[in-house]
This record gives sequence, C-alpha cells and structure tokens, in this order.
Amino acid sequence: MKTKLILLVTLITGFALAHEGVELGPNGGRILEFSKNETMHGEILVKDGKFHIALLDKDMKPVAMSGQTLTATTGDRAKPQKLAVEADKTGFVVPLVKDGEWLILQYKNTPDAKAITARFEYNTKICEECKEQEWVCKCKPDKDKK
Repeated sequence: MKTKLILLVTLITGFALAHEGVELGPNGGRILEFSKNETMHGEILVKDGKFHIALLDKDMKPVAMSGQTLTATTGDRAKPQKLAVEADKTGFVVPLVKDGEWLILQYKNTPDAKAITARFEYNTKICEECKEQEWVCKCKPDKDKK
C-alpha cells in the first residue's frame, strides 16, 4: 500500500512539474530554434489547416526568403513520412500533422549549410490554466512564476 501511494504521488508530482509553457513569438506562434546561436528562429502558426512557419532573426523580426530550405517529417520513427513543404514570401507552409504526432523540421539557411533539426509534438489538448492548446501553451514555467 505504501509503495502504491508513493508511486501515485510521484506520478502526480511529475505531471505537475512537467507542464510548462513554450516560447511564443510576436504573432503568438510557437518558436523553434533554427540556429545553434539563436540568430534564426521559426515561428509556427496554424492557418487554413496548415502550419505556417515564418523566419525570424535574433530580434524576432521577419527575415527575407533567399534560398533557405526546409524539410518536414512526421510519423513513426521506423516508418517516417516526408511532408510537402512550400516556400512563400515569409517562410514555409507545411501540412498539418495529426494530434499527438511529432513534426520534425530540418532547416538550412543556404543549400550547402548543415541542417539544423527542430521538433515538437503537436498536442491540441487544452491547457487547464491558460485555456490554449498545449503546443502553444502560454503558462510560465514553475521557476518563472515566483
């Protein structure tokens, strides 16, 4: 009985501490790092049933499209599924993945550059605290709430 109680408390505490917000961009989208030194970011929003990924510089200002490339993958690791990526004037457009699936993005600033990989889980469950979908949760991490 004591072991079960300890396990239950550990699980509840783990879930409570695991929940924390994500970095959001100037348009309210989720920020992913597209560089090793935080000079290039991708802000992901959902519009018209697709992911729209805007490129932003270190000051979160829009970056002009000029030869950057992006590949997108989802699905099971044993059987990944490549997604069609379209470039537009502000960034890229990628098909929406299913709730609970991971979106893996590989960004290149130039065609011959080494790819930077960014990933996130598209979790559409509603956060009880901020009432936003978990993938764009506005809650502050526990350490920032003090």
